[in-house]
Amino acid sequence: MSADAEADARTRDALHAAQLYYVQDQTMDQIAAEMTLSRSSVSRLLAHAREIGLVEITVHSPQEANSVVARRLAERFGISVHVVSTPPRSTDAERLERTARTAAHVLASTLDPDASIGIAWGATVSAIARHLPTKRLHDSQIVQMNGAANESTSGISYSGAILERFGQAFGTDVQQFPVPALFDDPLTKQLLWRERSIRRVLDAQSRVQVFVFGLGSPQADVPSHVYAGGYLTGDDLRGLLRDGVVGDCATVFYRLDGSATGIELNARSSGPSLESIRRIPRRLCAVSSLSKLDALRGALAAGLITELVVEESLARRVAETTVGSL
Repeated sequence: MSADAEADARTRDALHAAQLYYVQDQTMDQIAAEMTLSRSSVSRLLAHAREIGLVEITVHSPQEANSVVARRLAERFGISVHVVSTPPRSTDAERLERTARTAAHVLASTLDPDASIGIAWGATVSAIARHLPTKRLHDSQIVQMNGAANESTSGISYSGAILERFGQAFGTDVQQFPVPALFDDPLTKQLLWRERSIRRVLDAQSRVQVFVFGLGSPQADVPSHVYAGGYLTGDDLRGLLRDGVVGDCATVFYRLDGSATGIELNARSSGPSLESIRRIPRRLCAVSSLSKLDALRGALAAGLITELVVEESLARRVAETTVGSL
């Protein structure tokens, strides 16, 4: 056999071995048996396949891919983005814990010692509070940004526990907001907002430099607290559907395009308006569930976020729907 013929035969054998090994996932012992070769001969054929370019091995780094997603989202929305890696087949609870742990670290490591912090209660912020490291602030306080009471509970045990964990972590005072999350009548809210005791909290809210929040969503696989905790009646839910609501921030509701005008329930909400939120210098949002995709897109469109901590699969979906396919 000529040298060229031998080279061609070796190339064919190398290609055959490579297809069995890399495509059909057979072991080298199985390939050796099928090709009636020794195991060492199969190993040399696979090495030859790589040398002559029949096989190319590429290592894809999730961290590198995540940094590309983070950069594109940051450029598109003009915000800081932290993408949180999670193992394949992670549960929603596991994604939440990893995202919350990262958000707690990002928040604590970059806080100004004099910064007052506004808190919107919810499952995500509760998880962030559990992971906060200790960092002593000075002339600061923790401020509740929306009420938590409804017809069956004062909400103090739920929201108060979250605020207390923030206060303990940062060694600072807590300012609670003892009002309903949603008023029965907008007029009641208008009258109560004139009271000096309530005005004091509203003034504190207007002075916060950092706002920490998650996003509620009527479409979430695991219902957000405001949707599952007895805050909304059947008529309320039907009204949100009619108004095209995709999410809420501190019980203030918005659409996919970021608009909130004409959403009737917002007139009864104790949370800050979207305009008030946008005036807060630093607005850190953490989101981990894929089912909150539209809620996150709406919040980004509304300009509510300056710093986003987001689970990687959700980050990719947002990038695909708003920036272009990656």
